[in-house]
Amino acid sequence: MHQANGGFLILEAEKLLSEPFVWEALKRALQSRKLKMESPVGEYGRLATVTLAPQMIPLQVKVVIVGSRQIYYALQDHDSDFQEMFRVLVDFDEDIPMGDDSLEQFAQLLKTRTSEEGMAPLSADAVARLATYSARLAEHQGRLSAKIGDLFQLVSEADFIRQVAGDERTDAGHIERALKAKATRTGRVSARILDDMLAGIVLIDTEGAAVGKCNGLTVLEVGDSAFGVPARISATVYPGGSGIVDIEREVNLGQPIHSKGVMILTGYLGSRYAQEFPLAISASIALEQSYGYVDGDSASLGEACTLISALSKTPLKQCFAITGSINQFGEVQAVGGVNEKIEGFFRLCEARGLTGEQAAIIPKANVATLMLDERVVKAVREGRFHVYAVSQADEALSLLVGQDAGAPDDDGQFPEGSINARVVERLRAIAEVVSEEELKEAEKEHHVEALAEVKPCQ
Repeated sequence: MHQANGGFLILEAEKLLSEPFVWEALKRALQSRKLKMESPVGEYGRLATVTLAPQMIPLQVKVVIVGSRQIYYALQDHDSDFQEMFRVLVDFDEDIPMGDDSLEQFAQLLKTRTSEEGMAPLSADAVARLATYSARLAEHQGRLSAKIGDLFQLVSEADFIRQVAGDERTDAGHIERALKAKATRTGRVSARILDDMLAGIVLIDTEGAAVGKCNGLTVLEVGDSAFGVPARISATVYPGGSGIVDIEREVNLGQPIHSKGVMILTGYLGSRYAQEFPLAISASIALEQSYGYVDGDSASLGEACTLISALSKTPLKQCFAITGSINQFGEVQAVGGVNEKIEGFFRLCEARGLTGEQAAIIPKANVATLMLDERVVKAVREGRFHVYAVSQADEALSLLVGQDAGAPDDDGQFPEGSINARVVERLRAIAEVVSEEELKEAEKEHHVEALAEVKPCQ
């Protein structure tokens, strides 16, 4: 504070708050506009030693605190003085719109960094590859990530690879090798899961068709790495009044957002198929071989298709994997981690052999976020793998089944023999069975009550 007197003092919020007594001392100095030389534990200890107290120094300083949003909101909520003392908020975005100006500044930043660190210059292809990687970090084709530290680390690793190769400049090949090296270092868990799938320990089919089963797409995070893993979604249906049971929630593995997705699925099913009779079914949905906490609603589209398959007894193609969130009107909504999810299913299909039929189904809203690995892009260009974007649940269902799901007419009736028509017929039959059982149960209870009212003769 004394060194910065008359100027600016920039402090890191996390380090500032991790030191005891510093935050309160900072507030006292700023409020009194005086700097007092004191022992930080003097007021809290039992020291009896009397020393000379230096005269307080007039303080005129502007303090800038840099930290995360979480720390800012925490201080705002729990410290009444914070809002009064630090009135000016500057909220930096996590990504930057991609344009000619921002790309030029991006290249200049990389040039400055490599010059300051004594690294070799970057080729134009290397800068373009780094811009692509930055867009992947931002999860958007039209934006650059503001996480510059990750880019600088990648450039340093690529420069080391260049030194080993004895090249004069860092090009796109060195960047690719650095990315592959990082994936290898952090890919132990994903490689082990892939081996288990290939060995049949984790049951994931990539060919054939099955009723009440489909491949969902999930993302696992281990440390600073994230990778996609396909997971089987299964559903069973039988007469009853239990409704749609989320097995993950029942065993306390399903987190609130996942449970919300299943409850929205109930609303969609009732509003679309059960307008003329009560929705009276018992169904269970599970994410098979899942032994940890499950969160997010990105599986709700796959769960809807699986449930409809179980109701209509229509098999779903197992060469597809699906991700997406739906609302109560069947509209497909965007999800996160779509690149990792597609690449996770692609790795499994590639290991088993690409047939040209395997594909991933994603929300149409996620098309702008696609920044896939070059291997996936090449396979799609050659027709050995596919990526479909859908905006309605019926579009995804039609792809999984291989035929049109059936659109309702003006009276809300589905075409006879279509998948949706079979769902309505099955729900109607289940509702009639449940109604008959309830009627029999009511008659039985009424009969018991009548016998109880009969008094014995004297």
